[in-house]
Amino acid sequence: MVNTGDTAWVLVSAALVLLMTPGLALFYGGMVRAKSVLNMMMMSFGALALISVLWVLYGYSIAFGDDVGAGLLGDPSQYFGLTGLMEDATGEEGGLPAMAFVGFQAVFAIITVALISGAIADRARFGAWMVFAGVWATIVYFPVAHWVFDFSLDEHVGGWIANNLAAIDFAGGTAVHINAGAAGLALALVLGKRRGFGREAMRPHNLPLVMIGAGLLWFGWFGFNAGSALAANNTASVAWVNTLVATAAATLGWLLVEKVRDGHSTSLGAASGVVAGLVAITPACSAVSPVGAIILGAIAGVLCALAVGLKYTLGYDDSLDVVGVHLVGGLWGTIAIGFLADPDAPAGVESVFFGGSADQLWRQVVGAAAVLVFSFVLTLVIGWVIQKTMGFRIPEEDEITGIDTVVHAESGYDFASLGSSGSTAPLAGQARATSTDSLARNTERTLA
Repeated sequence: MVNTGDTAWVLVSAALVLLMTPGLALFYGGMVRAKSVLNMMMMSFGALALISVLWVLYGYSIAFGDDVGAGLLGDPSQYFGLTGLMEDATGEEGGLPAMAFVGFQAVFAIITVALISGAIADRARFGAWMVFAGVWATIVYFPVAHWVFDFSLDEHVGGWIANNLAAIDFAGGTAVHINAGAAGLALALVLGKRRGFGREAMRPHNLPLVMIGAGLLWFGWFGFNAGSALAANNTASVAWVNTLVATAAATLGWLLVEKVRDGHSTSLGAASGVVAGLVAITPACSAVSPVGAIILGAIAGVLCALAVGLKYTLGYDDSLDVVGVHLVGGLWGTIAIGFLADPDAPAGVESVFFGGSADQLWRQVVGAAAVLVFSFVLTLVIGWVIQKTMGFRIPEEDEITGIDTVVHAESGYDFASLGSSGSTAPLAGQARATSTDSLARNTERTLA
């Protein structure tokens, strides 16, 4: 029997998560320089288009087909082209049509791939990016989704992290954020640094776009986290509240770091804190109490605000801080379950500080480390092969000219149509608006 209320909630949640990818495009697009905004947004939209098709053809089957090897991979042929699922009125999740679950999981795959693009802003060929997106989703994301999200049920055998390890990842701290963050680091190493990295201030060209994008991400994330309950129930309600307060606390934590370190709290910091909190609470939103969510979020805001500077210390060019926010935030949120999980929360597990047990902690660490290593190594190989064959990075002269003009034959802002007097004033105004010392320090970490 189909539960129409739960089905409606899951479909609405899927639509909310889908909105997150255009929101991410705005967030990333505002953070790069004006000459790169269209390319940055196109990488998100390209992922949306490509992964949607691959998910239907074989992605869902790899992720949620019957296991064919020690919890590592689903049967790619079982649901090829979603064969047989249109007639499944109850689905594996009980009360949900199978296609509702297919759609909900599809949008997770889409945004995971899109997240990676922020690490290579300004310097990646669009065609090479699309090849990478398809190969990476096939070899890395679909199998990891099987590990983390595919639970064994009746005669169906699922993935090893969800079932054998029994690590908790309610909505994708490992499969989405650690996965994308590790991949972003690997690609940043393959493509190398942007021209002028560490010498020139690469400030966001449009902070209102960044704020709008962060707002859309926060809005859509309620579908991401609360929707992962797969029902309109108490678990969804707890996840919703925890998502709200953890994100708010992370924003405050990031702004506090900026105020103490730089003397000013910035709009870019607020937007970045929002995303850091959303990332960190994703795996833990069913396992912690609201007070635990506040603690988790506040620490995430501080950790991620500090972590974004690692690229200057360690010498890798992660353009939009995919590593500092998604990898670090995902690691903290996943491992923090071992310290902050409350047995009264829906997940019902004890932790070091609530119950005195370290049993869940080691499970969280193993799950996080496995996804990190798997994603980093395979992404390094995939990126290197693409770079050596078709070429992943654009030529230096094209980077100087601007990737929008060279690759897409378009410009995000047609200042020429305003006349000679109007073509430079807006740019001068933007430069003045972002010239404070604190913003310069904060935004050099950001993009092209």
